[in-house]
Amino acid sequence: MSHPVDEYQRRLAKLNQLKEQGQDPFGHHSCARTHSIAQLHSDFAQLEGQVVSVAGRIVALREHGKSTFADLQDASATVQIYAQLDVLGEDDYTHFQDLDLGDIIVVEGELFQTRSDEVTVRCAAFLLLAKALRPLPEKFHGLQDQELRYRQRYVDLLANEQVRELFRARSRIIQAARDYLSQRDFLEVETPMLQPLYGGAAARPFTTYHNTLQMQLYMRIAPELYLKRLIVGGYERVFEMGRVFRNEGIDTRHNPEYTLLEVYEAYADYEDMMTLTEGLVGAMCQAVHGALKFTYQGHEINLTPPWQRISLLEAIREYGGVDLSGIESAEAAREQAVAAGLERQTLEGQSLGYVIDKLADRFVQPQLIQPTFITDYPVEISPLAKRKPDNAQLTERFEPFIGGIEIGNAFSELNDPLDQRERFEAQAAARAAGDEEAHPLDEDFIRALEYGMPPTGGLGLGIDRLVMLLTDQPNLREVIFFPLLRPSDE
Repeated sequence: MSHPVDEYQRRLAKLNQLKEQGQDPFGHHSCARTHSIAQLHSDFAQLEGQVVSVAGRIVALREHGKSTFADLQDASATVQIYAQLDVLGEDDYTHFQDLDLGDIIVVEGELFQTRSDEVTVRCAAFLLLAKALRPLPEKFHGLQDQELRYRQRYVDLLANEQVRELFRARSRIIQAARDYLSQRDFLEVETPMLQPLYGGAAARPFTTYHNTLQMQLYMRIAPELYLKRLIVGGYERVFEMGRVFRNEGIDTRHNPEYTLLEVYEAYADYEDMMTLTEGLVGAMCQAVHGALKFTYQGHEINLTPPWQRISLLEAIREYGGVDLSGIESAEAAREQAVAAGLERQTLEGQSLGYVIDKLADRFVQPQLIQPTFITDYPVEISPLAKRKPDNAQLTERFEPFIGGIEIGNAFSELNDPLDQRERFEAQAAARAAGDEEAHPLDEDFIRALEYGMPPTGGLGLGIDRLVMLLTDQPNLREVIFFPLLRPSDE
């Protein structure tokens, strides 16, 4: 195979030669297609012998003396093209032979079936619509370099049909979520991505600057506080599907920019949100698997309700052997955690809620293969959730887990403006002590609560992680078209 630079120059020379002959492959604004390639296959019995026009990319070329076969691919399928010297004439046949893999053409001709039963278009005329100056990846090996696949996703999609199908599945999953909510009278809304004050999660934001207003703004880390303002404003069921941005690390389950679905329902609580989660995730699974069962990394997972429910402290005791019942001081919890194997240095000076959360990360999350709701999180790490009536130190909050992956977060939403102010002030103190992810105090949100917000259930689901699960992918980057990467050396 020629060197990529030499191949580029060879193709560029072909392009220049065409232009010298008065032909500009990039000069065509559209083309007339009578059918998609998939239609040629599905409707062959009706179309056989008719003249059809199809367009696509050449993905294979095979010369046989005075005839040439090409495989033409569009978004729907691939079809064989049969070009003959005695049909096209010498000049046009020579031009057909000069085509390269990757070139985009439109072909007109009779549809027939070869002796080997392959559906084929007999080329009577063709037009070059776009010249590919770079070669496609080698046919049988495709694009294998993982980082290159992410950097040049367009080539990855060209080379790998399974990748194209994965992202079609992603689209079906997202559409299923929208349909499920819309059918239940939830209104889809849009809230600001640029915010004067970020909130709704524990995360560091990206900052930007508005020149005209001369003010610093933040890329949203969550739409939560704006959606709850809409509940105050009189909408009773709202949801938003959109991008959020968190200035955090990158690994197989984290990307700084990702898609989040948030849902809020007035006169509901976290129990209602559990039921909603079971139905919603089930509908998304049905959209790609036609059932409530699927396989993730060798585990067969069953989404049939009801999902397992277990409190956070019970789960830590069951899976980690650490009993925190009766422990009220952070120091005592830290000693228990260190004895269980957590590093003392990472826990030094941290709150009781933080220690509980880290114990759950270490011992609980990896065990939660079948769908499970972990409930009743500490107030310290749940500044927007309503307290449990029987234990003011815990909140009506849950996180759903599937395949050992956390897929979301949900609460009975705190609607007491006085309690919310106290929580925000505690978060502000934590921020002053060095916690960069602590929630800022949002005076306008408190003002909204002071007008009265009905009891409300709220749910957030990470769409990318759900797509990961439902398409059996181990890495979040596989299900994001263009994941964020370090600059390339090239």
